[in-house]
Amino acid sequence: MDEITAEMIERGREKGGRSSSERRRRGARVRQAREKLTTSDTGHRGCDVGLLRAYASARLHSAGPASALIAMVAGLTRYWMNGELEIVWTALAFSTLLLCYGFAKSLGRLADADINVVHWRGKIVAAEFAHGLVWASMAALLLQASDPNAKAFVLAMLVLAAAFNTMVTATIPIAVYATVTPISIAIVACLRVSSLADTSLSLLALVGAAQVFFVVLAKRFHHVTRESLFFRIEKDDLIGELEQAKANSDEARRRAEEANLAKSRFLATMSHELRTPLNAILGFSEVLKNELFGSHAVAVYKDYSKDIHSSGQHLLMLINEILDLSRVEAGRYELKEESVSLSNVVEDCRHLLTIRAQKRGIEMIEMKEPDLPRLWADERAVRQIVLNLLTNAIKFTPQGGQVTLKIGWTSAGGQYVAIRDTGPGIPEEEIAVVMSSFGRGTLAQKNAEEGTGLGLPIVKGLIDLHGGMFKLKSKVREGTEAIVVFPPERVMNALPKFEPDDNAQPHLSAGERRRPAA
Repeated sequence: MDEITAEMIERGREKGGRSSSERRRRGARVRQAREKLTTSDTGHRGCDVGLLRAYASARLHSAGPASALIAMVAGLTRYWMNGELEIVWTALAFSTLLLCYGFAKSLGRLADADINVVHWRGKIVAAEFAHGLVWASMAALLLQASDPNAKAFVLAMLVLAAAFNTMVTATIPIAVYATVTPISIAIVACLRVSSLADTSLSLLALVGAAQVFFVVLAKRFHHVTRESLFFRIEKDDLIGELEQAKANSDEARRRAEEANLAKSRFLATMSHELRTPLNAILGFSEVLKNELFGSHAVAVYKDYSKDIHSSGQHLLMLINEILDLSRVEAGRYELKEESVSLSNVVEDCRHLLTIRAQKRGIEMIEMKEPDLPRLWADERAVRQIVLNLLTNAIKFTPQGGQVTLKIGWTSAGGQYVAIRDTGPGIPEEEIAVVMSSFGRGTLAQKNAEEGTGLGLPIVKGLIDLHGGMFKLKSKVREGTEAIVVFPPERVMNALPKFEPDDNAQPHLSAGERRRPAA
């Protein structure tokens, strides 16, 4: 049985390496499946709950107008209905209305998770059906009246009640039919069509068309409401997914930054620890190489000491580059800014590497614009940038090649250094590789001496600290050009020439002010 480590607990991982994001996705799939199994209309529980809440809101807001309509009908039926029947009908109408109102009120108080869609839909349909039966009973009570105006009154009130209740229950289609069906049956019974020549047939057709229109209008309203709910739910889901994706990306970025910082700190620490014994190796190997305490009994020992010393110098160079890169990546490289002449720095670096270039038969050409102002920068960093680029150019240029150095102005007012060689070049798809730490191109590995692959990343990091830009242009079999650009903010423009004001009085001492003019 595998053990669960503290790191797994801290990162919220389960046994087997399953991450918390996988658990969340699995939980979302389970919820979606449960929603589909617990719904019976739209296929989405959230939408069904929204339709129920829309009905509850409509019924609650219609309580006042519905009560006024019942009271008006009760007041007008006194002309054709017995007083006791009028009271009974009014009581039943208000009771069923209060039943529908009570269900809507109770539904509004529940949370979405506590609503059983099928159960509440059944209760609402039953209440609306009872309310429709009460309105239909009015026709049965008024049909006994001998006054012909009673029929017109019944038809008008039933059509009005059907229209009102249909709009209220539009978000629940089955409740619409439960309300309209008893009222429609009452209308047919009221008209009593006996033959095709009966004039009541046209009136029945008109009322029937009105009922169909109300039902179609309710279905259209239900469709619009359902679509709006779907859009809202999809929007909420999309927002939730975006927030979750953002949280995951932020967490991944934070862990990557922590890992990169830990790596940089580790490299910086190890570089410091390695340089201490390395200094002893270099010192003692130099003593053996120069035979300070006497010549070696075996001549080959001198060659061995030279190899040890050269290997130690190469290792020291590697450690120093790793240390510089780790300091830059960890944000611990502090610029010691001062006034720096870019032309002088480039000249010093060129002079320093002249002997190495001459040994390989490489011609070095320097072109610079005159009267370049000084830069406000870290001289050591600028020097390291130029040395790294110039060393790479000499390293990758074949025998008898050419290295060109250019110094000048940029179009934005900054200054640049461009170093171009006639080496093998870098394929376009490998530029990103050579710009990464320890990255080396395939052609460079075949045509140059061994390197660490840290020179260009160090240059990129140092120029970024100065707010500048580093470009690398290359073509295979034509050469490579490295361009370092310092921003205009780093250029120290000369102060304007001071011109004294003739109208200004010169500063005089107290004795001179008292001395009269000649």
